[in-house]
Amino acid sequence: MTQWSSFQCYRGILIRPTPRSDEVGNNPYQSPPDAIPVIGITSGRPEDVRSVAIYQKGILVCLLVNVVLIVTMLLGIHGILPAAPFLVVLIRGGFLLTLFAGLAFVFFLSTKVYNSGVGIVLGILAMVPVLNLLVLLVVNGQASTILRANGHRVGLLGVRLSKF
Repeated sequence: MTQWSSFQCYRGILIRPTPRSDEVGNNPYQSPPDAIPVIGITSGRPEDVRSVAIYQKGILVCLLVNVVLIVTMLLGIHGILPAAPFLVVLIRGGFLLTLFAGLAFVFFLSTKVYNSGVGIVLGILAMVPVLNLLVLLVVNGQASTILRANGHRVGLLGVRLSKF
C-alpha cells in the first residue's frame, strides 16, 4: 500500500509514483478476468447467453403457434369452424412454417448448449412431425435451466431481452 510520504509534489500537484510490481501483481499487462462466469454454454462466452435467450424465445413462439394451429385444426374437424379451403391451406402453411423455423431454432440452440453432433441429431429429429414438439420441449427445458443458472428469470415466453 502506498503511504502519503511516497507522493511527490510537482508545482503544487501531488503525483503518485508508479506502483511497484508487488503492488500490481505478477503481470501488469495481464487482461482482467471475466467478470461474469458463464454456466452451461459450450463456448463459455457471455455474449452467447443472449443468443440462447433469443433462440429459446423463437422455440417458444414455434410451440405457441403449433398449439394454436392444432386447436384450430381440431375445431375445424369437429365442425365448429367452417371448413373453408383457405383455412386448410393456412393451417398447413403454418405447420410448414413452424416446422422449418423450429428446425432452425433447435439446431442453433442445441449447438450453443450441446455440441454440433447433438445439434444435427436434434435437428433431424425436429423434422419428424410428432417428435418435433418433444424435441422443442427438451431443448427449451435445457435452455431454461442454463438461463436460470446464469441468473436470469425465465417467464412464459422466455427471458425479457431488455435484461441484456
